[in-house]
Amino acid sequence: MCGFIGMVDEAPVAGRISTGLQTVQHRGQDSCGIYTFTGSRFPGHRGVGLVKDVFTRPIVEGLGGNVGLGHVRYPTIGKNVLADAQPFFERRPGVLMAHNGNLTNYEKLKQRLADRSIHLLSNCDVEPMLCTFAEELMGRRRRNHTADDVVSALRTTLQVCEGAFTAAMVLEVDGEPTLVAFRDPHGIRPGVLGRRGAAWIVASESVAADALGFELVGDLEPGQALFLRAGREPIVRDIEVRTSTPCVFESIYFSRPDSIADGDTVYEKRLQLGRHLARCWMAKGLEADRVIAVPDTSRPAAIAFAEEVGVPCREGFIKNRYSGRTFIMGTQEGRESALRLKLNLIRAEFEGQRVVIIDDSIVRGSTIRRLMDLVWAQGPRSVHVAIHAPPVLNPCYYGIDMSTEAELAARRYLPPGGSPEGGLDVMAQREFEAAWAADLGVDSLTFLSMPRMNKMYPPERRCAACFDGIYPLGLSAEQRQSIVNDRLCDRNESTVA
Repeated sequence: MCGFIGMVDEAPVAGRISTGLQTVQHRGQDSCGIYTFTGSRFPGHRGVGLVKDVFTRPIVEGLGGNVGLGHVRYPTIGKNVLADAQPFFERRPGVLMAHNGNLTNYEKLKQRLADRSIHLLSNCDVEPMLCTFAEELMGRRRRNHTADDVVSALRTTLQVCEGAFTAAMVLEVDGEPTLVAFRDPHGIRPGVLGRRGAAWIVASESVAADALGFELVGDLEPGQALFLRAGREPIVRDIEVRTSTPCVFESIYFSRPDSIADGDTVYEKRLQLGRHLARCWMAKGLEADRVIAVPDTSRPAAIAFAEEVGVPCREGFIKNRYSGRTFIMGTQEGRESALRLKLNLIRAEFEGQRVVIIDDSIVRGSTIRRLMDLVWAQGPRSVHVAIHAPPVLNPCYYGIDMSTEAELAARRYLPPGGSPEGGLDVMAQREFEAAWAADLGVDSLTFLSMPRMNKMYPPERRCAACFDGIYPLGLSAEQRQSIVNDRLCDRNESTVA
């Protein structure tokens, strides 16, 4: 998962891109980059670390150009090194590219390019997509590329490059510096369009447009390409359109609550998740004195849960505002160290109380175990855990860092037969929850049920493969193993280091 911003205006854009990147910093903390196009040059800078540390004022002021791209990275293919930082630049024909998502056939693309004597300089999966597009575009004509050339090259690129992604490019089209944005045919990864005067912005989330004073136009459409130029209306071209199946984990965990996607705020979605979760919890006949959210993602769900159950919602965890998101830390050791720094507890909210702890998801299981150790040390009367998502039973191959079955804690508590397609039914989930609660040492564990998930997100209009095992974009066994091997290799090297 990553975050990107593309902007085109009649004035230099690097400063605003730098500001906008800080609004999507939650999508990637490992590295960042900004490149622009002046009409003759592609100045840029990339660095390992946070946007505020990498992009000092002198660096930003040195990046001219009225069109450009910015990116924050959290790796799901490749590693946390400068060579893998985006955006990427291809000299022939002169094109920048950045993306959010994951190519599922990276190894095949790498070999395909090697067979053409094109050798990659990184392990980042946007590079083979960029190289493929550049080769296709140069095959149409050597210079003076038109919008028709770009559309034709993109169509071939999307036939060759498989996966879930939203991407942006900067290049000269029809003799003009142009920002081009496109989304995968299933629309799995998000992307939005905004406008302010003569300027256009494309970004992973609407909060980037908000922070810069842009009016949100709407979502980028799956399988479409937009050609954006300052002071002009967008040129919209179909590339390859299929059934739209956006990722539900975006609204459950990744996106900021003030982001707008598909016409609704993520905040409202999380309120709905909390209401549905409360009904799952009350169906068990449980009682509590207070509801406490694990900050920050689960707060809206906890508020709605408490309202539905009729008990107060209190602050029990105090978050260190200078810690990062533990889920997107690169190693398990890093995640555990960050958690120790991240949270402190208010004893009075737990001592002698029947508490319900609300969290967004359980992936690897280490965070919730450490959290329960901290909670029980405060002397509660009873502890219930409620999760405003179904159990994560299946790997994600589309850009979220949970790509191996072995790392998914929920799979240890599955009944015989493994993970059923469509997710667990209500009775099987009750048995599953009881087994995990006993192991975790809590009075109860409740996940959102798949029937209630389906009420909010109809199965035919979303990707929830991590919960129900239904992958909208098919993957071969070879592709799955390649993704797993990449992540295992990266973690082993990080552990050794």
